[in-house]
Amino acid sequence: MNNEKYNKPSLRKRIVNLLVHILLAVLAFIWLLPIFWIVLTSFRAEPGAYTNTFLPQGYTLNNYIKLFTDRNVLNFPKMFMNTLIIAIVCCIISTFFVLSVAYSLSRMRFKFRKPYMNLAMILGLFPGFMTMIAQYFILKAMGLTEGSAIRIGLIIVYSACAGLGFQIAKGYLDTIPRSIDEAAVIDGATNWQVFTKITMPLAKPIIIYTVMTSFIAPWVDFIFAKVLCRANSDQFTVAIGLWNMLQKEYIYQWYTCFAAGAVVISIPIAILFIFMQRFYVEGMSGAVKG
Repeated sequence: MNNEKYNKPSLRKRIVNLLVHILLAVLAFIWLLPIFWIVLTSFRAEPGAYTNTFLPQGYTLNNYIKLFTDRNVLNFPKMFMNTLIIAIVCCIISTFFVLSVAYSLSRMRFKFRKPYMNLAMILGLFPGFMTMIAQYFILKAMGLTEGSAIRIGLIIVYSACAGLGFQIAKGYLDTIPRSIDEAAVIDGATNWQVFTKITMPLAKPIIIYTVMTSFIAPWVDFIFAKVLCRANSDQFTVAIGLWNMLQKEYIYQWYTCFAAGAVVISIPIAILFIFMQRFYVEGMSGAVKG
């Protein structure tokens, strides 16, 4: 009887739990409302940005059809492919850079290790767009600001500084016991073999995090893409395309297509997350078992 008395939650605790759940439900509603609204707007039949009601008066798929078929004004499929190519290449390069730098700083000891980490922290305090003009003229001198070379220029800029974002990955790698690496070295493994065959399989969660952030960064970037692409419409990214849809000469006819485009560009990120989540769970379960 006494155990039942102590196991039964008190009235005060139940009220607190109820209030917490209500608060979380309200926050979830606030967070989901814009997403729900943009999805509804993507199917809205009425053109223009302003309506008298929250819910559309009519629904249609023409916004999605126009988004992928009307290539006379805004070639969204071309922009989508440009961004997808840039994001995939940057994701591969940036992930390798970040994990390599993080592993080197976590496992190796060399002369300029601490000064480099301090310098990287200081540079991280400054916003990236401060160097935008300098980067543009460097790329211009290399002939990477016109035509299809713009893609290469964007990939270089997005990937070049990726190694400075090593802090989170290094922090995770520091939690993996170094004794495992030392045992592998005693058995004759090289640093590359330790990195690829021992450390990386144990670091799946941080690999997933790095892949996600490395893909999303170029996928959603607007500022530097706009500076580098300028008037080269055939090299526009989806961020520039969606921004153009909100210009005063296009907004009436393209606003609902803008909403459709916002839904479409979220699909690759959702697919990547769903695909990579399985490896994240496996990595966490492996870490717990270890």
